[in-house]
Amino acid sequence: MNSKNAAHKAPVIAGLDIGSSKVTVVIATVSENSHLEIVGVGTAANHGIRQGIVVNIEATTDAIKKAREEAELMSGYRIEEVWVGISGSHIRSFDSRGMVAIKNKEVNQHDVERVIEAAKAVAVPTDRTVLHVIPREYKVDGQDGILDPIGMSGIRLESNVHIVTGGHTAIANNLKCIERAGLHSAGLVLDQLASSLAVLSEDEKALGVCVVDMGAGSCNLVYMVHGSVAHTSVIPVGGQHFTHDIAIGLRTPQIAAEDLKKKYGCALSSLVNEEETIEVEGVGGRKPRTVLKKDLSEVIEPRAEETLQMISQDLMQSGLLPFMGSGLVMTGGASQLEGLVEMGEFIFDIPVRRGSPVGSHSQIGGLTEVVKAASFATAVGLLQYGLSQKKFTKAKSLRDEAPTAESAMNSVGQKMKNFFEGLF
Repeated sequence: MNSKNAAHKAPVIAGLDIGSSKVTVVIATVSENSHLEIVGVGTAANHGIRQGIVVNIEATTDAIKKAREEAELMSGYRIEEVWVGISGSHIRSFDSRGMVAIKNKEVNQHDVERVIEAAKAVAVPTDRTVLHVIPREYKVDGQDGILDPIGMSGIRLESNVHIVTGGHTAIANNLKCIERAGLHSAGLVLDQLASSLAVLSEDEKALGVCVVDMGAGSCNLVYMVHGSVAHTSVIPVGGQHFTHDIAIGLRTPQIAAEDLKKKYGCALSSLVNEEETIEVEGVGGRKPRTVLKKDLSEVIEPRAEETLQMISQDLMQSGLLPFMGSGLVMTGGASQLEGLVEMGEFIFDIPVRRGSPVGSHSQIGGLTEVVKAASFATAVGLLQYGLSQKKFTKAKSLRDEAPTAESAMNSVGQKMKNFFEGLF
């Protein structure tokens, strides 16, 4: 009994990933040695987001509510605060520099905070919100390449930071959906930054790596050099485009096309058995047809090649390709397509792997089997970001909040009052 009570008093942290195809809520408890124990996972289909932008507030709110309820039922905890993933074509990022005098001839935490504030003092348009200010490197009296300047002697401290901003309206609409679902935001985190926390090892970050979070509506990229973020970008093509191509190419409904992609899809037709067949559902009540699995692959292959070529072009334009020592890591739901990694190695000419949020490098326990797929990378990364910020809430047990007869009657009375007030 005591152990259960102790468990319910453990700090709790929750991540909310609002994607173009689904909403995911993951709940974890934080152990005494600061390890995450995943206790609840909820997902719900979402049709209210397009490329990171809310296009239907009602649909997105409902999806958040459903995912939250599922995660709460599984975990037995009630959550009120979530770390929220933000992505989409409205995201912009740039580098900035700051410089301050070192007060006591030795760099302390206050000097570091001052130099970051100085770097933040740039003109950001009023229609944009600053999401992250990420230090890239510091200089002490012109000596560059310093990652942690605290304790160093000097007169002048400079910082090079990477500032990530998002469209104010797009973020406000996301927050409106979250609030309507009865939650509030603990903080906003860039999707691909969260994913990188979940799928990368420290060695990969130090060597230089590009993480491509392939979602339903877009591919979100983050470049890591010397352990910190150097660049972010968005490519407006994702898994939904593959599904749409299949629906048109094989003349089948969108839902059936999505199933075909997940079950039998392959980005390289050369990897598919020549004689294997699959059944394809007809449109508008027409009879199902039998087609070669290779035909499905031949529909997917051009779109996969086009998407990877766009990523390759982004790699070239960033100027950071020579610094990608450990190559490229694909994650997100759309990265699960068979043959994509093999095609990527051919196109990028650098090592490519698929990233899982509970790899050998992660310190995550609990329901790891439920979230081991690449599609959960952002949600798990949000938990890790929240843990790094040391901001969590005390857990509330669902059982502790079981309604009494009196409160249930009051609730019914309030609903009737609201109903009659609405009539007049």
